[in-house]
Amino acid sequence: MTNKQRKTSPTWSDLKSDLSEFDRVELLRLVHDLYAASKDNRIFLHARFGLGADILKPYEAIIDRWLCPDVSKNEDMDRLMAELGADD
Repeated sequence: MTNKQRKTSPTWSDLKSDLSEFDRVELLRLVHDLYAASKDNRIFLHARFGLGADILKPYEAIIDRWLCPDVSKNEDMDRLMAELGADD
């Protein structure tokens, strides 16, 4: 990976240029690091590669939670939060 000084915010083109210099091992290491970094990254990668039984289940749970709250748990309904879950 290079350490280039840029005057503007990095763009996809900048990242793509740097990634093109990676070999297979470096790319696998990068994907592994992203996978380990967050639950959202793991969910995305599982969905992207069709792994697991129900790839939409985590998103359905978010939408269901906000559109059909459990009143016994004193949960509120929030359409905007459900839309944000669908946007993920």
